[in-house]
Amino acid sequence: MNNLFRINNMETGTKFNVSHQKPESAEKGDNCHLKRRKISRYSLPGIFLILFFSITSCSDFLSIDNYFSDELKLDSIFAQTRYVEAYMWATSALFPDEGNLFNGNHTPGPLATDEAFTGFLTRYSYNGMRFVLGEITAGSMYSFNTWDTYYKIIRKCNTIFARIDEAKDMTTKERFEILGTTRFIRAYAYYNIIVDFGPPILLEDEIVESNEPLSYYDRERSTYDEAMEYICSELETAADFLPASTAIMDFGRPTKGAAYGLVARLRLIHASPLYNGGDVARSVFGGWKRESDGADYISQSYDEKRWAVAAAAAKRVMDLESAGGIMYRLHTVEADADTPPLPEGVTSDPNYYKTWPEGAAGIDPLRSYSEMFTGESVIATNPEYVWGRKSGATVSNTQMSFPQKLSGWNGLCVTQKVVDAYSMIDGRSISNSSTEYPYSESGFSSGVQTFSGYRLNAGVSNMYVNREMRFYASVGFSECYWPMTSSTSSGYYNQTIAYYYDSPNGKGGVSSPNDFPITGYVIKKFIHPSDSWGGTNARRMDKAFPIIRYSEILLSYAEALNNLTSSYTIETGDQSQTFQRDPEEIKNAFNPIRYRAGLPGITGTEDAQTIQNLIEKERMVEFLFENRRYYDVRRWGIYEETESEPIKGMNVEGSKDVYYNKVIPNTSRIGARIVNKRLTLLPIPLNEVRIIPSLSQNPGWEQ
Repeated sequence: MNNLFRINNMETGTKFNVSHQKPESAEKGDNCHLKRRKISRYSLPGIFLILFFSITSCSDFLSIDNYFSDELKLDSIFAQTRYVEAYMWATSALFPDEGNLFNGNHTPGPLATDEAFTGFLTRYSYNGMRFVLGEITAGSMYSFNTWDTYYKIIRKCNTIFARIDEAKDMTTKERFEILGTTRFIRAYAYYNIIVDFGPPILLEDEIVESNEPLSYYDRERSTYDEAMEYICSELETAADFLPASTAIMDFGRPTKGAAYGLVARLRLIHASPLYNGGDVARSVFGGWKRESDGADYISQSYDEKRWAVAAAAAKRVMDLESAGGIMYRLHTVEADADTPPLPEGVTSDPNYYKTWPEGAAGIDPLRSYSEMFTGESVIATNPEYVWGRKSGATVSNTQMSFPQKLSGWNGLCVTQKVVDAYSMIDGRSISNSSTEYPYSESGFSSGVQTFSGYRLNAGVSNMYVNREMRFYASVGFSECYWPMTSSTSSGYYNQTIAYYYDSPNGKGGVSSPNDFPITGYVIKKFIHPSDSWGGTNARRMDKAFPIIRYSEILLSYAEALNNLTSSYTIETGDQSQTFQRDPEEIKNAFNPIRYRAGLPGITGTEDAQTIQNLIEKERMVEFLFENRRYYDVRRWGIYEETESEPIKGMNVEGSKDVYYNKVIPNTSRIGARIVNKRLTLLPIPLNEVRIIPSLSQNPGWEQ
């Protein structure tokens, strides 16, 4: 589609002729939906030169909500409070669904890490695989070309700041609410830029004018430190005007906790090795300087105090109160007659057998974890969600795991590394299992086990027996039981699924050559027992994507404290707190997550490196497929190490007698995966870099 289209500029009323190129994924249908997703996109040059990209074949291509048409000018929007609010929420709707991590995804996500793999073709927009296969370039970014979208959001927010006083019917309360929410939205746009692209161009409150000389639009990026301080400051200010909580109907809208939670995450990233001087920062970013003043884009000097700031930011979230009680806590479900007893003989943690929250007794570890994700727990009242949003993509993604013969796609895979990272039920690793709860890669279970509503079939490989509850909540393996109870068609519910080569859902049994689990495992974490994709009455539970969970806050606090070697006093608002490496505090933050999973915790006598290793492993398991691994391995400086290990799984090329062997899957994709420092950040889109002379490209990418 190389035609010229005449479109309206929503914010100025002027019209421009713009040439639009056919998007790569338009070949696959649903073109109108795709076009609406890409409407009215400002790139940074698009901000500076006021260029939009759109398609006219969809009549509503420029509508951003039902309150006003594409012909309505800003003068009309800012005449009434309800239009201003509609404009603000329409601006927030430009953010991607955070749960959309696999197909047409906005960020590389799990498929760009060692936790996930798939044989699905990249031409169908599985762009995380594209990223690790080296198919993403600055000139061909596919769905990762979000830089312009975030700057469009920023411009709209700045427009609200500039014109909010024009709405004469607006009350003082409404004004503060709109300003607080708008500031959060703008800060969240910058957050997305800094975590994926690195240092942004900071516009602050400026609305870049049109019809100016090119030199007016030529700007440099901030340094990482400058951007981090600005974004955190904006979130702090927004928090002053955001509510402590929202009504159930408003679930997903920003709150004070959401703002503080983002600050806690950013402060931990800022303190981590990749962005805090030392060998890792020098290896990846050494010599990358701003041209105007020679400042390092990424600091090359280590500052330990950043860990204390990160600890303070996490502690603030931990201390938030509501109605005289703690605002956030780990999600738990009380034990009942179906809850399995805790394993016997655990002596490593003297508190293990105490009642929750001092120990692991009295709760159901499988349901406490799984029901957060499957839709079983009431989404809007989950006390662990510091911030989450309902996610249609999270529901849709479940089809990627369902068996092909039951109307699924059968190929969103978990890697063997993840499977092996799960502990045994008594907390030991698979390499150090006990005689009471052994790990074995030979033989099969002899009887059916049922616990917490879960059925572990007879005939399951012994390597899947005696594992911790998060394993059963998260991973689908061969001979796994799939309830799918919403379907009423015979053969579409209460099924045992195998992935041997000659089984119906194995490589040799599927009708599509790529729709099989290439590692022998699929992700089941977000699948409710009633969810089904095939047969009569097949339905799926509504689900939310957990943008920030309280468990992340606890682990962030533990990690931040663990990296301190001195004492620091940090001012947080009107409070002053002192932080140091306190083993008891670390234990109190780390152990509840282990107890919730039915596992023993640490003793508090472990050294700092041991604790760091435990935190890294815990985050890998706890946040599986929640889009944390991609960022974690980078900020820790272990990206090249972890990604250099080949992907492994079961032998899906064989029948049952040879299937249960750990192998490198038989696909050229394994060898084609690249490990390169340039993949630390996404590239700035090439057209942006070439139009703005002072816009420095990220290291290693074309410019």
